[in-house]
Amino acid sequence: MKATRGGWRLWPLAISVLFFAAATGTTSQASSGASMATGGLTSQPIGHYDFCQRLPAECSIRLRDRGPLRANESVLALVKRVNAKVNKAVKPMSDFDIYGKDEHWAYPDQGVGDCEDYVLEKRRQLAAKGISLSNLLITVVRKPDGEGHAVLTVRTDSGDFILDNLNDDLRPWYKTGYRFLKRQASTHTGRWVTLREEQNMLVGAVN
Repeated sequence: MKATRGGWRLWPLAISVLFFAAATGTTSQASSGASMATGGLTSQPIGHYDFCQRLPAECSIRLRDRGPLRANESVLALVKRVNAKVNKAVKPMSDFDIYGKDEHWAYPDQGVGDCEDYVLEKRRQLAAKGISLSNLLITVVRKPDGEGHAVLTVRTDSGDFILDNLNDDLRPWYKTGYRFLKRQASTHTGRWVTLREEQNMLVGAVN
């Protein structure tokens, strides 16, 4: 079957397009900038490793990745509502002030917490509402000022959205201004994958 009018003349172009898509490892959705490009397995953040030592059941869940969450108006409203609710309920306080150490991941059951504690609580509440943990991924980023930060990525069929204790809005990842470093794997709660920095920076620059 001919690709278009002109037949064989267009085959080199078609082949080059397919090669580019395979090389970048993206789907049509990802190439639009909606979803982050992930790489291979990497190390856990030290805070998450310590969290897993204390709560091993939290980090040994094997997940069946059935694909991104179907994002409709009610689902996005729920996600935004939980983000704002937790941001309001938890008072920001450093790990050192709470626990006397620089890094300690925990649920903010005392009503105070650092950025990763907000993430854990939002993840817990959204999972209780029926959203799969494969689409609720703890993510480590670097802020424009160079400071490390943790946010929650919600994977949807409309793209990856970020829940952040510094912002009540539900934002696409590429509109946060953050440099994305690594996040939980979608198939195992105790494993992490890299985020493909060069490709993600390129997508963020053109959106």
